[in-house]
Amino acid sequence: MALEIERKFLVTSDNYKKEAVSKERILQGFLSTHPERTVRVRIKGKKGFLTIKGKSNKEGTTRFEWEHEIQLDEAEALMRLCEAGVIEKTRYNVKVGAHIFEVDEFKGSNKGLQIAEIELTTANEAFNKPSWLGAEVTGEIQYYNSCLSKNPFSKW
Repeated sequence: MALEIERKFLVTSDNYKKEAVSKERILQGFLSTHPERTVRVRIKGKKGFLTIKGKSNKEGTTRFEWEHEIQLDEAEALMRLCEAGVIEKTRYNVKVGAHIFEVDEFKGSNKGLQIAEIELTTANEAFNKPSWLGAEVTGEIQYYNSCLSKNPFSKW
């Protein structure tokens, strides 16, 4: 159990791809998208995860997060119980200075959307901003994966 402190940004170009140290396909669905908590099932590569996230603070930077690795077959079974709107994306991990940006390139009904996230140890921790980093969307609920599953980018 931990507090997750992260900031989110739009991405202005594909230049992050040549800087990526790794990439992975991710499928995720939501067992619950209640405003007070989300319960997510994720298949990342050949691993499964169950994650519970609490409500964000008013700035959108910090919230409770609990994540546990589960068997792949369990994750596949739980995916079949998820609410409509499974998220499909490729995640690129890009090292910038002392931090790793997770850049998600969305597929399917969210195709065209690219979001970079950075996890921090404090909400106002300094970090280097790469040239491909665009407008900050931290706390803008429509960019949360749980919202993208119900109101995909293609419908905006």
